[in-house]
Parts: sequence; C-alpha cells; structure tokens
Amino acid sequence: MTDTDSRDIRWIFLLLAGYFVLQIGVRLATSHSLDLDEAEQAFRSQWLAAGYGPQPPFYNWLQYTVFQFTGVSLAALSIVKNLLLFSSYLLYGLTARLILRDKALVAISTLGLLTIPQMAFEMQRDLTHTVAVFFSASIFFYGFIRSLKQPSLASYLISGIGIGFGLLAKYNFAILPAAALIAALADARLRQRIFDWRLVLTAVVALIIVLPHLFWLKDNLDFATARTLEKMTASGDASYLMQVRMGISSLALATISFAGLTVAVFAIVFGKSLRPALAAGSQWTRLIERMMLVFLAGILFLIVFGGAAGIKDRWLVPMLFILPLYFCLKIDAADVVTGRASRRFMVAVAIIMIGVPAALYGSVAAARFTGHYERLNRPYVTMLESLRKQAEPAAILAGDSLLAGNLRQDIPGVPVLSVDYPGFHPDITGRRPVLLVWLIPPKGGSEALPPAMAEWLQANLGASAPQASVIDVPYFYQRGDDRYRFGYAWVKQP
Repeated sequence: MTDTDSRDIRWIFLLLAGYFVLQIGVRLATSHSLDLDEAEQAFRSQWLAAGYGPQPPFYNWLQYTVFQFTGVSLAALSIVKNLLLFSSYLLYGLTARLILRDKALVAISTLGLLTIPQMAFEMQRDLTHTVAVFFSASIFFYGFIRSLKQPSLASYLISGIGIGFGLLAKYNFAILPAAALIAALADARLRQRIFDWRLVLTAVVALIIVLPHLFWLKDNLDFATARTLEKMTASGDASYLMQVRMGISSLALATISFAGLTVAVFAIVFGKSLRPALAAGSQWTRLIERMMLVFLAGILFLIVFGGAAGIKDRWLVPMLFILPLYFCLKIDAADVVTGRASRRFMVAVAIIMIGVPAALYGSVAAARFTGHYERLNRPYVTMLESLRKQAEPAAILAGDSLLAGNLRQDIPGVPVLSVDYPGFHPDITGRRPVLLVWLIPPKGGSEALPPAMAEWLQANLGASAPQASVIDVPYFYQRGDDRYRFGYAWVKQP
C-alpha cells in the first residue's frame, strides 16, 4: 500500500475528460465523411421507431433525440459517443472506488480500460451500439456492486436502468446480469442482497425501459435476429464437430484479441509482483471469477447447441470490460506496493492517449502518401455539392445506407431513402426531381444504374430507369489526381 490511498482521484476524470475532448477534435479534423455506424445513425434519424433491425434501438433513440436539438452533424455524433464513453469510464472508476482500498489501483483500473483495443481504438473508430453496451454495462455493474456493498433503493434502481439500457443496446447484454445473479447467489454472504424485495424494483424498471421494443420485437423477431444469427453461424457446409471447433477457436482468438494487450501491460508494469498477486483473492475477485465462468459457459452453450461458429471480440465487451478491475482487485488483495508500478502505468497510458488519436487521424490522412483509401476518404459532400448545382433534389434514393447517411448529413431537409433498407418508405410520389446516387467500386465497377434501384423505381414510383451518369471527385487526402467515382441519375417527370 502507498500514501496514494488518501490521494484525491478526481484527476483521473479530469484527464479522461480532456482526452475525450481531444478525440472529438481529432474526429472533426480527420474527415467530414461518416463511417458505417455513424452513417446508420444519420440515416435512421429521419424517423423514430420501436425497432430498426438487427440492433436494438437505444443508440438510435439517443442520437435521434440529440439531433432534434442540434441538427444532423458529425459534431453531434462525435459528442454523443464521447460523452457516453466518458460517462462509462466515470462509472467504472466509481465502482472501483467502492471495492479497492488503494487509490492508485482505482486510477490504474479505470485508465486500464485504455489498454483494451476494442475500447480504446475500435469504439472511437466507428462503433456505436457497442459503445452503448459498454455504457449500459458500466451503469449496471456500478449499481450491482453498490447493491451488494451499500444496498439502497437507488442502487437497485441504477441496476434496473443499466439492465434496461443494456437490453436496448445489444441482445447479448442479457448474459451480464444473468452471470451477476448466478455469481452472487453462489456466495452465502451476498445471497441476501439477491433475495431482497428491492430486486423487484430492478426488474420493473428494466421491463418498463424495454417494453416498447419488446412489443416491436414480438412482430419482427426474424428481422431483428436473422443477420446476427447469420454472422454467428457462418460455418458453410462444415460438419457439427468442425463448427464446434471453429466456434471454440474463434472464442479463444477473440479473448486473446480483447485481453492480450491488457495482460501484457499489467505484466510489464507490475513485473514479478503480478504472479503472486494472481494467486491472491478476495470476495470481489471470486465474484468476478464466477461471473466470467458463467459468461464463458453461456458462450460455449451458443457454440455447442446454437451453432455459433464465429465469435467476434466486440461481443465480449459485456463481460471482459471488467478485466482491468479484476487484475487490480487481485493486486489489492496481495497488498502489492503500487507506487513505482503506478508511475510506469502512467507512461503506458500516455503512449496510448497520444497514439490512438494519432493512429485514427493517420489511418485516413496517410492516403496522400500511400494511395490506400478508407471510407472516410470518400468525398461525399463534394459530390453532393456538385450535383446540387445541376438541380436541387426534392428526394434522394441512395444505393446503400452508408451513402444515404452521408447524404442525409449534408441535406437534412430532404428525405433520403436507401435501397438496402425498406423499413423507411416515405411517400415521395409528388417530389421531383429525385436524385439517385450509388457507389462505383474503384476497380472495374459497373457505371450502369444498379438493377436493385431500377426495380425500386418501377415498384414505388412506376418510373422506368433513367439515363445514368458518372461523377468523379477528388478523395479527401488524395494522392496525385486520385478520384472516387459515383453514379447518379435524375428522375424529373412524375
């Protein structure tokens, strides 16, 4: 133990606040274009629904609400994401403070989230629904630990809010409260907190939050789950044993991808003192170990009996986000001196806090030297500005949701439809001209109107396929005269 036990830990949150403000600035400076999840939010903000498809609607509802006040913009998208991330780190730190004695370990566990690539890099790069899962898991875990240690109506209420938000963020979130419940029931000292009348409040609050979506889910179950099940069970014509082997292998690789860097950082920072710490334990480490075992059992059940063959690392967020706190609880239980390790850890954190924003910006800006272009290099706004000089569209039909979301950002007063999302179909029969836009792949893509767009026009407007044209626009951070090509057409007659 060190004198850091009495140190004020508010500096952690001030540091994180500054970091996430930096991330907002870097995102705005990198590119005006939107990536996949960002474009989805912009596109689907045109309407409010109880459900939108394979992903539950929590993030859509939140972003829709913000857009009502701010308008559709990259700034609003980035601010919402980073506020959720900051709130998640804040709740994680408050949870750590409840059960760790050494304040240095509170700082290490909280900032340790930055050692998880899926949390530090991938969530900034594009993910939205996974960010919502992390936020919900942080709420639930704080309420859960507080209910076990300092039970109150508020703690059980917070747990219910976390469960409700989590089930509206991703369906696989359900395994976290289930694992927590089973793990707590296995400890006689914690069991009384589960058999508490206030748990009814937790359940009622969670149910109220998810109820609108449950009514939608009842009538759209196939639509909501088909894509996820397709991803999980994509084993081709493999035999059952081969599918199980593929599933277990993907789980092992996902776990290593998720936890490998964190394990390495803790091993380097704490050195030889980490090995005896891993043998130490406490009531809290044993609780988390049981939770992880239940979570693992749930994943294995999906592999063996559900046909899951491909487990993604981001699917492990609802459970393995606890890993830095778990290591710190082990170290705390072993009474490891943390002064020197804390300083070494801050060096690692500084490298990550500088490296991640630099990598995010560099992956896009480096195109001017490499000629390798990301989605954020595509010049959607420049293309739209050029086409609006020809005519002002009254409605837009895009070839996919990525393009639709990017167009929606820059022409918010015009309905933007997407061929790949039939769930949004406003009446545009009286709107003219209608602009049709689609992406032309850089290598040998057809310039003709895509058949799916021609079919959509005939089915919805009774219009024949118009003449297709091509516009090529310089990439953002272009190398030489490199350009991206878009196909477009106008429907001008009713």
